[in-house]
Amino acid sequence: MGSEVIILPVIFGVIFAIAYLYFSTRNKERLALIEKGADASIFVKGRREGAAPFWKIVILNIALLLIGIGVAIFVGSIMVYNLGMEESVAYPGTIFTLAGAGLLVGFTMTKRLEKEN
Repeated sequence: MGSEVIILPVIFGVIFAIAYLYFSTRNKERLALIEKGADASIFVKGRREGAAPFWKIVILNIALLLIGIGVAIFVGSIMVYNLGMEESVAYPGTIFTLAGAGLLVGFTMTKRLEKEN
């Protein structure tokens, strides 16, 4: 019974520890660079010239992923009802395959979108 109660604080503790280590290490690195005379402008992330907006890339990839999943369910149902395949094989196989294909198409479209801008 005690193990169920302690899991949630352990998860939050691990997340806090990772965030603490990340930010404290980043702060120490930045202080060391400033002490050596590095320009502080290297810490500011600027928008690349000609880069596509982040929201366009996210929406494009999510849309293609969902299209791939929808087509996969349709193809899986065709495989089950017309070809007589088992549901436990047809649906997961087509969903993973066509979702991956959708993400691959999204990746290539994102590269093309960044080349245009």
